[in-house]
Amino acid sequence: MALRFVCDGELVELDGVAPGDTVLDFLRGRASKTGTKEGCGEGDCGACTVLVGTPVPGADRLDWRAVNACIQFLPMLHGKAVLTVDGLGDSLTPLQQTMACNGASQCGFCTPGFVMSLRGRAMGAAGCDLPVGDVLAGNLCRCTGYGPLLDAGAQHPPAERDDAPLLAMLRRAAGPACGHATLPDGRTARWFIPDNADALATLLAQYPGARIVAGATDVGLWVTKKLVDLETVIFVGDVPELGVIDDGAEGLTLGGAVRYADAHAALAQLSPELGELVRRLGGLQVRNAGTVGGNIANGSPIGDGPPALIALGATLTLRSVRGRRTMPLEDFFIAYGRQDRAADEFVESVFVPRPGAQDVVHISKLSKRFDSDISAVCGAFRLTVEQGTITAARVAFGGMAATPRRAPLAEAALTGAPFTAATMAAAAAAIRADFAPLSDVRGSAAYRLEAAGNLVWRLWHQAQGQAVRVQEVALG
Repeated sequence: MALRFVCDGELVELDGVAPGDTVLDFLRGRASKTGTKEGCGEGDCGACTVLVGTPVPGADRLDWRAVNACIQFLPMLHGKAVLTVDGLGDSLTPLQQTMACNGASQCGFCTPGFVMSLRGRAMGAAGCDLPVGDVLAGNLCRCTGYGPLLDAGAQHPPAERDDAPLLAMLRRAAGPACGHATLPDGRTARWFIPDNADALATLLAQYPGARIVAGATDVGLWVTKKLVDLETVIFVGDVPELGVIDDGAEGLTLGGAVRYADAHAALAQLSPELGELVRRLGGLQVRNAGTVGGNIANGSPIGDGPPALIALGATLTLRSVRGRRTMPLEDFFIAYGRQDRAADEFVESVFVPRPGAQDVVHISKLSKRFDSDISAVCGAFRLTVEQGTITAARVAFGGMAATPRRAPLAEAALTGAPFTAATMAAAAAAIRADFAPLSDVRGSAAYRLEAAGNLVWRLWHQAQGQAVRVQEVALG
């Protein structure tokens, strides 16, 4: 079955597409749309930003979102519309005119990405109900300065949109899809896009070695940086059952393919601390593609989501043709590069219990810059305090071990103790015995141990009303 999508208002049908072919390479190569620039090749700079529109079931509109074309795989466009800076037309749009009049472009290399991010904001795209600075956090400029760019974004009025013509074309591109191509070494690479969870489970049983890809914010770098040729890929980002967000009385259930931008509001309602963490998870383009389940399934020791979810007591449900099994999230991570997931299983959902009125929740991310950066240390705490005594404690860290992990000695120092400065001091000291972190470019082992202990004190001062949260502290 041919890959079908709409690009700048024209229906595209392609055969011979490999699972690792990127949207950026297609645009700049086959489509000759060179306005979309190639910068970092890893989803950090935003020069390749495009808008992707997905039909909303039961509604006559598209769900638009800005994404990085460099780490989006071409099959992920099946049944969708993509809008590039070339598709805005030959004459300047009001947004582009505003940027020009505000001096918001110098060398111009980054400008197409800024234009598309701001175009998404003007269209009311996903994740754009944030301040303009947050919307542009995934776009980097090295010569203009952000003042004129922020001013241009703030001045631009909403843009009109008419999704009807695109929807009419996309009806011809609906449904499940699959394809194959021959790799340079002669192997056959194949990809599948199931349209429901049962079909996904069946495919995984048939191809247990297949790579599962939801948003490609991690696997995309394997292709662009490590030059990996993906052989068999199952794209799960649009499986309906995996996109469910169920905010219930006991807690929040998130399907494995729920994108962080879509989960942001529900997570912030569950815990403002969690909402603040998600706001700093990559740039908007990354949150528009990256998923809660993917952030867990890749097993990264520095992923931002897992430590916070572990501290909140989250459970994980895996599914296969053999059935389902549920486990505490911390039990999923066995060792570096090893997770408790069979080859035919996929992450179906995550359940996050709702914190109680007596719970103190604190989550801190430490990184070299505030926006769009990888954690050096991420610490998360959930303490239940009753009549001045800590009756239960869950403490988890990322960046401190080979996996996201709880701090059992710190938890023991907290549990049953009075909620006092002396108890915080004991917990901070215990963390040094809980972990033996490594040194890398993000921080030395000594720094990580010191910082992790200091996060206990940050929790304490925040609980006492002595810490003013001016965003988070970004360490230089």
